Formats: sequence, C-alpha cells, structure tokens
Amino acid sequence: MSEQKRRPEDGQREFADAAWSAPSYLLSGMAIWGGLGWLLAKWTGVVYFTPIGVVIGVVLAIYLIYLKYGRHSL
Repeated sequence: MSEQKRRPEDGQREFADAAWSAPSYLLSGMAIWGGLGWLLAKWTGVVYFTPIGVVIGVVLAIYLIYLKYGRHSL
C-alpha cells in the first residue's frame, strides 16, 4: 500500500484547525461550566458559583488545549 503524500496546504490546514479550536475550547468551557455555576447559584442562592464555574471552565479548556496541541511526541 502506498503512503499518502503530504501537501504544503496540509500544514496550513492543521494550523487553521488549531487556531479555531483553541478559542472554541475556551469559549465552550466558559459557557458550559459558567452555565452550570449559574444554575447552581440560582438553586442555592450563593452567587460565587458562577465565577467559580467560569474559572473551572477556562482551566479545563487550557488543559485540553495542552493535551491536544502542547505535548510533543518523542
């Protein structure tokens, strides 16, 4: 079986995918975890759950970005 040849535009496509997915991870992490924090804040009456949820979402999103793009294969 023949190997697929890499074209120059493949590298550009990988960069564009990474450039779009990193902010998407950050925004979705803030929205999902911030939304869960907001729901928890509405349910319990403690207003601090919303910013805590947003911060947790950002931290988890950064960790996922690191796992996907930050580690180098040896």
